[in-house]
Amino acid sequence: MLLWVNQEDGGVETAEGTSEVANGHLDPTNDCLCLGSPLQNRDQMRANVINEIMSTERHYIKHLKDICEGYLRQCRKRVDMFNDDQLRVIFGNIEDIYRFQMGFVRDLEKQYNNEEPHLSEIGPCFLEHQDGFWIYSEYCNNHLDACMELSKLMRDGRYQHFFEACRLLQQMIDIAIDGFLLTPVQKICKYPLQLAELLKYTAQEHSDYRYVAAALAVMRNVTQQINERKRRLENIDKIAQWQASVLDWEGDDILDRSSELIYTGEMSWIYQPYGRSQQRVFFLFDHQLVLCKKDLIRRDILYYKGRIDMDRYDVRDAIDGRDDDFNVSVKNAFKLHNKDSEELHIFLSKKLEEKIRWLRAFHEERKMVQEDEKIGFEISEYQKRQAALTVRKVAKQKGVNRSVPPSYPPPQDPLPPGQYDLAEDLAQAEVFEFSQSKRGQAPFWHKNFTRLAPFKK
Repeated sequence: MLLWVNQEDGGVETAEGTSEVANGHLDPTNDCLCLGSPLQNRDQMRANVINEIMSTERHYIKHLKDICEGYLRQCRKRVDMFNDDQLRVIFGNIEDIYRFQMGFVRDLEKQYNNEEPHLSEIGPCFLEHQDGFWIYSEYCNNHLDACMELSKLMRDGRYQHFFEACRLLQQMIDIAIDGFLLTPVQKICKYPLQLAELLKYTAQEHSDYRYVAAALAVMRNVTQQINERKRRLENIDKIAQWQASVLDWEGDDILDRSSELIYTGEMSWIYQPYGRSQQRVFFLFDHQLVLCKKDLIRRDILYYKGRIDMDRYDVRDAIDGRDDDFNVSVKNAFKLHNKDSEELHIFLSKKLEEKIRWLRAFHEERKMVQEDEKIGFEISEYQKRQAALTVRKVAKQKGVNRSVPPSYPPPQDPLPPGQYDLAEDLAQAEVFEFSQSKRGQAPFWHKNFTRLAPFKK
């Protein structure tokens, strides 16, 4: 389920349904009613939009209060019916959203001009609170799991009667609990639409114009990023199934730290202590690069050979010719350098274009990790368990033989075909320092990378 928002601003029409405005015109550059329109009409339309925003915010706060006090508080009292994990899945971070929205509405009210609503300047309020809206990402990502958990409970009549009693006690409107829980998802989708409408009726010389325009861009980005995170969570079943298909898997599951396959391909690889070239298939996920070997007979079968913790490495270009670190001749190569030691890996692509794709994929991996840290994106334990259950269910239905796994995904191209700017992207001897964040987490695998048994095979 994606949170689709109509990002396109429609045209403004008069009551007669024409695209012309009496005594005025539409500015094609910003879709707002311009100075040619009667001043009173333009001000009234802006006042209407402002009043609508304020009204919906006040009603929304009431909904959040009802969820937190009418449902969640009562559920916590019934330890015989709910455990902490269930409540965490059903309600997510709704209390965090409630606290954030109270602060947001409080500041919004200060900007509201009761006497002349059209003079209200609410754009800066959205910009001041823009980082706070990212908490909706966690809630939206969790919403599908909440619906599934709630649906299971509702098969028991006791829970149906309990939630209805909560609604009546709190004197809430006649909407089922799943309707209330959908409200935050709807709300974050509505902000870009409201701000787009407000921008239409805000003249460019209005003191709020540039702030509303900036707020609209911010809220569209928030919604877009939430959609992207939602898409990633919907793909974790595929990642779990891919891992189940790889033979001789060792260590933690991919989903313990990763949620996206960014790029995959086959390259030659040299690891410093051994010094001999090996052909491997590489799978770049966020936070880690997984190394696999193809079966000699069945080329669609993969064997696990190890992984590299990308949080501990930076990516460096390698100049064509004799490489001093490895004492070998290289072409279309790049290196991974451990930031905490002198450990080095060198990778040789068959073509220059493939090398460029890999370098951009590594850059994309670091960018994704940093964005995830900013909004606190992660896969919940519940979602990991659900993915594991799906893998077992699929294997049971299809009767999959563990020794003959399905083929791995085809290479993904993070780079539009034909766009290789060597002057900008691949200056020789340039060092690619994409890894800037220290994550203070325990090492990804149980043993040190240089001592991993798979590399001795």
